[in-house]
Amino acid sequence: MEKRINKLDQIPQYVMGLRRKFKVAVVIAEDTSTIDAVIQATKDGFIHPVLMGNRSKILPLLPHEFLKQAEVYDIIDCDSHQKASELAVSMVNRGEADIVMKGLINTDLFLKAVLNKENGLLRPDSVLSYVCAIELPAYNKLLFLTDPAVLPFPTMQQKVSMANYAIDMAHKLGIKKPKVALIGASEKVSSHFPNSLEYERMCKMAENGVIKDCIMDGPLDVYLACDPGSVKTKGVDTPIGGEADILLFPSLEASNPFYKSIMLFGGGELAGLIQGTTHPVVVMSRSDSFRSKYYCLALACLMAENNS
Repeated sequence: MEKRINKLDQIPQYVMGLRRKFKVAVVIAEDTSTIDAVIQATKDGFIHPVLMGNRSKILPLLPHEFLKQAEVYDIIDCDSHQKASELAVSMVNRGEADIVMKGLINTDLFLKAVLNKENGLLRPDSVLSYVCAIELPAYNKLLFLTDPAVLPFPTMQQKVSMANYAIDMAHKLGIKKPKVALIGASEKVSSHFPNSLEYERMCKMAENGVIKDCIMDGPLDVYLACDPGSVKTKGVDTPIGGEADILLFPSLEASNPFYKSIMLFGGGELAGLIQGTTHPVVVMSRSDSFRSKYYCLALACLMAENNS
């Protein structure tokens, strides 16, 4: 991608320009916000949805004009949540779908099919993680965040995988050398904060090209990562310069409250995906907006195009 994407609405615009329909298996498509996002993406011409679940619950959610266009969607009647998840994953493995999307189903049950060692979508020897791109009114570009959803207390090697996934996603959105801030409570390296010691080693890995194509620094607090004024006031020498593209947090306990706070109080919208799988996997919370689910679908299509 030649042009950098700085706003979430630029993602569907880019995907629409591909002139391709991606087949999306939607597991238990029985909630309004998921259906609304799927319908919008279908109208915009970049997906062909396969709606899986109880047919009698799905049909009332579809607008009348959509029902009359039977050629633009499929419905697979399936009462079992487990069987629907397994079927969606098998469709992807057989090349009958490009993307799997979670609907109104328990996340653990859904991911059980995705992570199945024999028939799932987990890449060999990979780490499952989550990366999201967040648009905030107070920030002049997309802010990538990892990992607010999957890894509770990542090891250093898992943190390296988290960084690589976020860097890869940033590259695919046209950010050639993303600035990666390794987030802590302070910019000081101390044995009292074991994560800071890991961060120091990760920065050396980035300097030596083991972690590639990024500018990495840490530990940094959020002010030093995202506010140039704070960098100047504190007099801290950091290549991030208060202009981070990616924030990597030490744990789920740190990243999840931060993520929820900026979404709730900062007016954020997001697009995020599970990483470490052979094909894009969309997992959203029931509280996520229709708009965020729509952006997630568009991001999944962008990643699927780059994987093909």
